[in-house]
Amino acid sequence: MRNSNQGRLLLWATGVLALLAVESVRAKEPVTLATVEFRQLEERLPLTGTLTAKRTALLSTSVSGLVTSLHVDLGDHLEQGQVLLELDAELNRLALEGARAATNEAEASLADARRRLQEASTLAARQSIAATQVRGLESEVQVARAALAGSRAEARRQSALLARHTLKAPFDGVISQKQTEVGEWVTPGTSVLELVSLEDLRAELAVPQEYFPRVSEDSRLEVRLGGDSGPAYPATISAIVPVSDPSARTFLIRARLHEPPSLTPGMSVRATLFLRGDEARVAVPRDALVRYPDGRVSVWLAEQSDGGLVAREQRLRVGDGLGDLVTVIEGLNAGDRVVVRGNESLTDGRELQVQE
Repeated sequence: MRNSNQGRLLLWATGVLALLAVESVRAKEPVTLATVEFRQLEERLPLTGTLTAKRTALLSTSVSGLVTSLHVDLGDHLEQGQVLLELDAELNRLALEGARAATNEAEASLADARRRLQEASTLAARQSIAATQVRGLESEVQVARAALAGSRAEARRQSALLARHTLKAPFDGVISQKQTEVGEWVTPGTSVLELVSLEDLRAELAVPQEYFPRVSEDSRLEVRLGGDSGPAYPATISAIVPVSDPSARTFLIRARLHEPPSLTPGMSVRATLFLRGDEARVAVPRDALVRYPDGRVSVWLAEQSDGGLVAREQRLRVGDGLGDLVTVIEGLNAGDRVVVRGNESLTDGRELQVQE
């Protein structure tokens, strides 16, 4: 009987020790901490816009004429200097041939006038010819020289006119519009083709006018294609157009993509403009906040005690939130350590076990 009582006592003592051990383990709440610090928060402003080409040209011919050859079609990719279309230039070719023949005739006339002047100069040295005849021949040489210069200028003019009957690409690009066809009569100033460069594409974004004082060319910008889930491409603001759209109350910014993917002008893009705050403020992670139904906001501080870290509740006055951070107006200082994970069931004085 005595041995039985001793067994029960030993069993009870073992159970008590086990409960104490479990309670000791439970006394330390596993938590994750973050350090409060001064942060200059960035406001993220979502924008929408369109990709545009840096170079877009409505091409027209330099002279009037009938289109005889059209070497391109809609969507063709071209290189600078490539022939796009040709006009009927038969009359100009005939005029150029006539100008060149006139030039040859003027050259022959000048050569003959120089020969006769040279012969007369030889006779004048022997006093075998009158001086007035020599001066007359000198005048003929000058007249022949002027006639040759005029003929050469006319030949160059006809050659330039002939070249203007051919339309060439002024830069590399793609044909986005075709507004003529073989057999049509075209005139200068009337667009026949539209050429769009696929290099140096820019994103044109409309920004609400109230943000104008805060936007600069140093502002950080990211551009996405399609939805917000697509990859973000860093961009640099190349121009800020201060003229406001009175109907939309917006102004325009143009941005150049650093690493452009396969894009074409006219595509819709989404962008995020990062605007820095005016001054650094104390900021705390949003996950550290504990909000109550009566409007109170608090955090759990991790304070040092003799036995290690313990939890202390601290009420706050918070300001604006931005992303994962919230500014603190009153209640925290830079360097304080707050609980961001495991703060759901904490009580004052609860010992903490920090998890990495």
